[in-house]
Amino acid sequence: QVQLVESGGGSVQAGGSLRLSCAASGYTYARYTLGWFRQAPGKEREGVASIYTSRDITYYADSVKGRFTISQDNAKNTVYLLMNSLKPEDSAMYYCAAMRGFLRDRMPTRHDYNYWGQGTQVTVSA
Repeated sequence: QVQLVESGGGSVQAGGSLRLSCAASGYTYARYTLGWFRQAPGKEREGVASIYTSRDITYYADSVKGRFTISQDNAKNTVYLLMNSLKPEDSAMYYCAAMRGFLRDRMPTRHDYNYWGQGTQVTVSA
């Protein structure tokens, strides 16, 4: 059974940094895309970044390009999201998700993913 466990959330001031982790288990880690999503109260869940674990193919939402970096540690079956220059509008619950395979021409949306973690809260104060 696929399990995704997020960690690393917290509260920071604007301009600060956080690194989120998503530990994956229960499936063959390779050949899956893992993604980060976020959802603020009253808003839809939106994609932040994704990575295809077999080839390091990455996508980013325009709102985080240049500030966030997604990476992985294959030995630990873990994907990271390094978030720099955080803004109050980055505040949300952040979720990790997994889907088999990858998409060549676009970042996967929440409808493409099959498995989800429980989330970790990120709060950025002005």
